[in-house]
Amino acid sequence: MSKVIFSIQYELSAGRKDDYLSTIRELKTLLQADGLENYSVFEVKGKPNQFQEQYTFSSDEAFEEFDDNTDERINILINKISDLTVEHSTKYTTLKELD
Repeated sequence: MSKVIFSIQYELSAGRKDDYLSTIRELKTLLQADGLENYSVFEVKGKPNQFQEQYTFSSDEAFEEFDDNTDERINILINKISDLTVEHSTKYTTLKELD
């Protein structure tokens, strides 16, 4: 089975970092799903207010099923993060491991 890495990179609106960090902390405690091996958040070095979330899934199937298994609180937190970002700054990348 090939692993899948899904990443989201975005820029936060000025002055929103504290709200963002508290939201991410809560999200990290809630994100648990079959096949989700790791969830990490990184600050882009040398670029203030730029962050990247990275999800590592054990398989294509786990990645595809992930959205179906999220609860309401996780959706609220994801929407809150979206509200904290600069409009049109979000970029999504999906990588599939080669066999």
